[in-house]
Amino acid sequence: MAHLLIIGASGGIGRHAVRIALQEGHRVRGLSRSAKPIDGAGPEFEPVAADATDAEAVARALDGIDGVILTVGLKPSLRRTLLPVSLFSDSTRAVIAAMEATGVRRLVAVTGFGAGDSQAALSLPERLAHRLALGRAYDDKTRQEELIRASTLDWLIVRPTILTHGRGGGRYRVLRTQAEWRNGLIPRADVASFVVREAAAPTLVQETPVLAR
Repeated sequence: MAHLLIIGASGGIGRHAVRIALQEGHRVRGLSRSAKPIDGAGPEFEPVAADATDAEAVARALDGIDGVILTVGLKPSLRRTLLPVSLFSDSTRAVIAAMEATGVRRLVAVTGFGAGDSQAALSLPERLAHRLALGRAYDDKTRQEELIRASTLDWLIVRPTILTHGRGGGRYRVLRTQAEWRNGLIPRADVASFVVREAAAPTLVQETPVLAR
């Protein structure tokens, strides 16, 4: 079993990832600003209160870790739509620096469909709507991906399509090539299941799959 660091453990995908990793027998260290405990988690879960943009704090949290899941996020707001966003790139820069300094190699980062070169797979109406609602955040997710690609880590960039609150169940596709990429829906629980599996027992390295039902 693996010892995983989940950054953004109190967010939607992060919470699911903590639960799934524990169910599968992994040890989990969950880093978030709130560091909320999880009812019934037991000693296999260690909450850590820290800012993901603090490289020194992240480095301390990496002690004994086999793989890192990076799933920071922003709550929907007018501010996120109108003002520049830097959380994704700032946290990624800190995480990469900490991992490279401590020798932890495996990074699984959740960005989104529409970041980086996947933007070209959006239809024109999708692109316009995406730009209007999420443009500032996804500009920074693109910067985040560029930082990861330039790192020396064994990275995987995971791009879920439109997230839902469904229960999951594994009925989704991992679209690994540009020719396959398309929009769609996927429950957060399914994204969490995929990133836990890839962090604990990597099968894809330096790829940018899109996840969709």
